[in-house]
Amino acid sequence: MSMKIALIAHDRKKEEMVNFVTAYEPVFKHHQLYATGTTGTRIMDSTNLKVHRFMSGPLGGDQQIGAMVATNEMDLIIFLRDPLMAQPHEPDIIALLRLCDVQGIPVATNIATSEILVKALDRGDFAWRELVHKYKPGETE
Repeated sequence: MSMKIALIAHDRKKEEMVNFVTAYEPVFKHHQLYATGTTGTRIMDSTNLKVHRFMSGPLGGDQQIGAMVATNEMDLIIFLRDPLMAQPHEPDIIALLRLCDVQGIPVATNIATSEILVKALDRGDFAWRELVHKYKPGETE
């Protein structure tokens, strides 16, 4: 099953993202990839993957991905954040992460969690959508 995957990386994490996506290119080639501006360009320059590019994060790219999350059109987000650098668009970042929590979208914010999610994706262990939609908000088992 093809998944829609967003790839976002802060400036000091872009090289790490490119290395990660390159290492897992055989997995990513079976999915629809989305990324914010420069991150998407760098991934496409370093791999044979096609990536739909949104605007740069500070210029609204995070919000564009957030719109897909809000309308339940995104399946997974890998967002390599730089926790040691203040981001001028921090409210947009927090809003995106909040939307992921509201919609139950898996999001990885570091390389270790990213690897766990991509390995699960590769194994086909990604039945979370069926579990999330089995119980509607407000319902109990």
